Amino acid sequence: MKKWTFMAFGFVMLLTILTACGNTEDQNSNNTNENKTETFTIGVIPAQTEGAMEGAMDKLQSLLSEKLDREVTVEVYPDYNGVVEAMNYNKIDMAYFGPLTYVVAHHKSGAKAIITQLIDGEPFYYSYIITHKDQPYNSIEELLKNSQDVDFAFGDPNSTSGSLIPSIELKDRGAYKSEDDHSFKSVRYTGSHDATSLAVQNKQVTAGAVDSAIYNQLVESGKVDGSQLKTIWQSEELFQYPWAVHKDTDDITVKTLQTAFLDIKDQEILDAFGASAFIEASDEDYESIRQAALKEGIIEE
Repeated sequence: MKKWTFMAFGFVMLLTILTACGNTEDQNSNNTNENKTETFTIGVIPAQTEGAMEGAMDKLQSLLSEKLDREVTVEVYPDYNGVVEAMNYNKIDMAYFGPLTYVVAHHKSGAKAIITQLIDGEPFYYSYIITHKDQPYNSIEELLKNSQDVDFAFGDPNSTSGSLIPSIELKDRGAYKSEDDHSFKSVRYTGSHDATSLAVQNKQVTAGAVDSAIYNQLVESGKVDGSQLKTIWQSEELFQYPWAVHKDTDDITVKTLQTAFLDIKDQEILDAFGASAFIEASDEDYESIRQAALKEGIIEE
């Protein structure tokens, strides 16, 4: 009698385990199906004006929808901070950040860098200060000797190469403390690198800070006349702009996204980001920018 009781108890336990496993598999299957029906949203900072990026974003949206087997939407935000806040408030699943905005987003919401781009085979770019060829300045030293006559333009306040890095350089040289405290005739923020480049070209400002890769791409595409401009300062190497996912993104989705970006050969998509190709990236790649943000009090330990 005891033997049959023990066997019956074992049979019941086996059924319980199998049922639990089945429920887990069903739940996992349901989660996968739910993910496929939910739109995967991507926010992009305005590396160039929204209209200039529209065609490339449409192509990227279609490509990623196919690779992820779910609907993907890509939206170019009007400013850098909007993308950070969208990630912070769980409005987007992935974002194309500047290095500084990535560091802020990682600090605020745990965003994880997974992809960046190569520019002429290198994952680096620079901050440039440019001026019109007709201006008498051929170096940053010459520019600052006459700073009271200079109208200076930054890009977006949250841009790494268009604001953070050049502002640190100008602070170290004693010419700039803030938008309201500086030695220039005027200081303004244009909102994007192409707007800054055109403002310098059209002599609306004397000089401006831009992303080297985007600037070079604007010149190559004819959107900016490089023969009218000259570079009078270049920063040290900066690690390229990251694509980062929400902290809760599963490993399979991350790997699928990385593979999809590594396979991109479409020139219009690459050109929109001044890229020759994409490569994998990680949070550690942005440590120097993190230290600069800490120095400026943009983030805290």
